[in-house]
Amino acid sequence: MLALIDEARAAGARLEPAAQVLSLTARTIQRWRGQGVSVDRRCGPLTRLANQLTATERTRVLAIANAPKYRDISPKQIVPRLADEGIYVASESTFYRILRAEQQLAHRERCRPATHRRPKEKTATGPCQVWSWDITYMKSTVAGRFFYLYMVMDVWSRKIMAATVFSKECGQNSAVLLVEAYHHHGVNPDGLVLHSDNGGPMKGSTMLATLQRLGVVPSFSRPGVSNDNPFSEALFRTMKYRPGYPSQPFAREQDAQRWVDGFVSWYNTEHLHSEIRFVTPDDRHYGCESEILKKRERVYRQAQQRNPNRWTGSIRNWKPIEMVQLNPEKKRPLEEGLCNKAA
Repeated sequence: MLALIDEARAAGARLEPAAQVLSLTARTIQRWRGQGVSVDRRCGPLTRLANQLTATERTRVLAIANAPKYRDISPKQIVPRLADEGIYVASESTFYRILRAEQQLAHRERCRPATHRRPKEKTATGPCQVWSWDITYMKSTVAGRFFYLYMVMDVWSRKIMAATVFSKECGQNSAVLLVEAYHHHGVNPDGLVLHSDNGGPMKGSTMLATLQRLGVVPSFSRPGVSNDNPFSEALFRTMKYRPGYPSQPFAREQDAQRWVDGFVSWYNTEHLHSEIRFVTPDDRHYGCESEILKKRERVYRQAQQRNPNRWTGSIRNWKPIEMVQLNPEKKRPLEEGLCNKAA
């Protein structure tokens, strides 16, 4: 066994997977080598378990589980029905253990549980290509009552495209917000993707019909997975954790809207966003970032020339970010290496 391990490692295999092929652990191999062991030191079971099923009994369990009468029901249903017929073969746990060992432990009914895959990667290389939106609560002075902030942002520029406070959460308000933002910003009807989570206002019939009429492609997160909509979640955190967020609830819907309008103005025109080279969302959205970043680069190069001893490498990267990805696909190490070489 040790010779086989050495041969596998010489061919490029790692110790742990090579040991698993021989039903060993990497720690066992290391201990044997350290002790100079020349024989298999594993003791193993010395006696056969008294309650272990025979090969005939195991075959019978599989035959019953796959019989036309029982193949569509679970072992929890099979065992009681066998008992009603005066037959005992094995317990439910034994049925499950044998089916798992034979890789037959799958959903045995027609109503299979829903499987949700990660949303497809969305790539934006300019404004109004990919939007992200969500709804957050804003406390009111009435206990148990909330105002609902609907906020749409552009993924590429981080600009807040629309932000409206409503007194209730419904698909009709979502449709109204989207139509206003769509026409206000003169969106090209071809190619806009709108990403959101799986809430009712996002997937309601009114909202979906509006998206279809405008030519907007809908995209949705997996149920219960907030990481699929990170841009909106990060925006809400920035809003609620900044010093200017009111510590007291809002008395009226108009008060909440007035504060939101002030936040949107600050965020779009004054806030230097860390993910877009510290320019404002408006500067990036309307094409002003290039000149700003070029000026910063000149300042850094002049500083480097004045005192080159303070610079051990290249200056800070002030190149504009050309592409932003929403839910990027995970690349394999080989693909990442090729992408880095190409870059």
